[in-house]
Amino acid sequence: MGKNIIMSAEELIERHVKEVDGEKSIEENILVFTLSTCMWCKKCKSFLKDNNMKYRYIDVDRIDPNDKAKIIEYLRSKYQSRISYPFLVCEKGHVIGYNPEKYKELLKK
Repeated sequence: MGKNIIMSAEELIERHVKEVDGEKSIEENILVFTLSTCMWCKKCKSFLKDNNMKYRYIDVDRIDPNDKAKIIEYLRSKYQSRISYPFLVCEKGHVIGYNPEKYKELLKK
């Protein structure tokens, strides 16, 4: 008999997340929600890579639609925000859309 296991949004995020190494590993635990085909999402990833930041990301268009729906609902609820991509999250806050100036502000050591 199999158990029906319902994962929390946090567990789903951990299940789907991919990690990118960088020399600058700040305690901020950067997580970016992106779309694989989005130009602005690619720019966000490039910004983090060019600044040698360690970060994690999920291309939400490449995961199961049910998982995607749960994760998006979780983000809306937790951050009391609309969801637009890229959606960067760290300990100090979040940034909706591609905004290098806000990234620099949030990621200052």
